[in-house]
Amino acid sequence: MSLPNELYNTKFAEYIESLKILYLVDDKFKTICDEYSKSRIKTEKYRKKFEKDFRNQLEFENLSKELEEEILIYLIRKE
Repeated sequence: MSLPNELYNTKFAEYIESLKILYLVDDKFKTICDEYSKSRIKTEKYRKKFEKDFRNQLEFENLSKELEEEILIYLIRKE
């Protein structure tokens, strides 16, 4: 059973050999590591979703402002 990719990071770099061994021999440690990995994966997933949603929000806000201006221009011209 190989070590999850999320554990290969700078925080654990100096302990990587111990981490690999403990992951294989200690079920409690493995569970902690697996939960950490799942948490990191979900964090990244939601970060990407948030960024996408934020970009969409900005696009629609800009579109709304442009349309407001067009409506006002149209109204002013029709008076």
